[in-house]
Amino acid sequence: MIDSLSFHCGAGLLLAFLFSIVGCGRAPTETPSSSPPAVTVSYPLQRQVEDYEEFTGRTAAIDSVQVRARVSGYLMQINFKEGAEVNENDVLYEIDPRPYQASLDQAEAQVRLQEANLRYQEALYNRDVKLTGTQAVSQEELQKDLAARDTARASVTSAQANLEQARLNLSWTKVLAPISGRIGRTLVTRGNLVIADQTLLTTLVSMDPMYAYFDVDERTMLRVQQLIREGKFHSTREGARVPVWLGLATESDYPHEGIVDFVNNQVDPSTGTLLIRGSFPNPKPPVGVRVLSPGLFVRIRVAIGPPYQAVLVNERALGTDQNLKFVYVVDDQNRALRRDVELGAQYGALQAIKKGLQPNERVIVSGLQRVRPGIVVNPKLAKMPATGAASPPQNAASSMLPSQTPPQASPTSQQSGGSTQTKQ
Repeated sequence: MIDSLSFHCGAGLLLAFLFSIVGCGRAPTETPSSSPPAVTVSYPLQRQVEDYEEFTGRTAAIDSVQVRARVSGYLMQINFKEGAEVNENDVLYEIDPRPYQASLDQAEAQVRLQEANLRYQEALYNRDVKLTGTQAVSQEELQKDLAARDTARASVTSAQANLEQARLNLSWTKVLAPISGRIGRTLVTRGNLVIADQTLLTTLVSMDPMYAYFDVDERTMLRVQQLIREGKFHSTREGARVPVWLGLATESDYPHEGIVDFVNNQVDPSTGTLLIRGSFPNPKPPVGVRVLSPGLFVRIRVAIGPPYQAVLVNERALGTDQNLKFVYVVDDQNRALRRDVELGAQYGALQAIKKGLQPNERVIVSGLQRVRPGIVVNPKLAKMPATGAASPPQNAASSMLPSQTPPQASPTSQQSGGSTQTKQ
């Protein structure tokens, strides 16, 4: 009897202990928060911009000269520092002038000799002319005197030409810089024999301005031609000034502005591209070296359409759905609505929106990861961020409109014919 009672008491204590453990393990149920997610909204910026395309290219010197001597001889002097900049007509090399000085002296003596002979023949001919009609001089002798005088005149002319050639040869013993620019290394040292028009001495390239060649794809070329036919854009072949911007490999933007000065006359059938050239000023600073050099890899940005009023948002406001781009806007009831948009060109951190967004709509720029279409959000108005945005091209930008005040409800008119950037 006692054993049975002990068993029931032990079982009851065990069950009470287990229930206490289960009860302790349960956490109190929390009521889910119903507060809307906080987001930052901004009104789009409005700015006058131009659509552009981006390409890659190479710089090239306008003038590139292989320096060669025009006379043969032994090299005596080198008057430049390799890699330095020289001016036009600076003396670069000096060839031994003594053989050419001797030839010049000989040519001068020959001129004097022929001039003396001419004076004698003219005097003889003039004397015989006075004796014409007398028995002292026959007609045959007069003709011989005339021929001798004319021969003496021709000899003087020939001697003078030889003298001029001797002077040129002597002057060519000093090899001058044909253009201003940067000189390369010397390929011939002092004491070596230089052969006229054969021995390459060095190379010389111009530095200011600088060319940049780049290839434009066929699709972009056709779009620009369509704009030209519609009168919305002007061709460089008609004298229009088409701006182009250049950026180096170490630069994040396009700080160097130039103009398009050449468009090739045909598309390369092997690549389907059209060769275009831009010209960029490359002045020498008071301290340091020039920015551009021939043969550099560069990034090119060129305008492909007329200026138009654009709506711009920060690139952080953009979402991606496969191949679609979209933004979230907040309506009057603070509901998040999705807007599929068509992108234009990008200016630093600011992205131009061509279609799908009005300038009076509030765009969510922060907190997109907590937003779903149709949910209610807690918007906080702020100025449209432009962190990291590079200044748009000088002739393609105007002052921004204030972003704290909502724009008018009327939609901004935009011109068609633009293109998004293409990175190659």
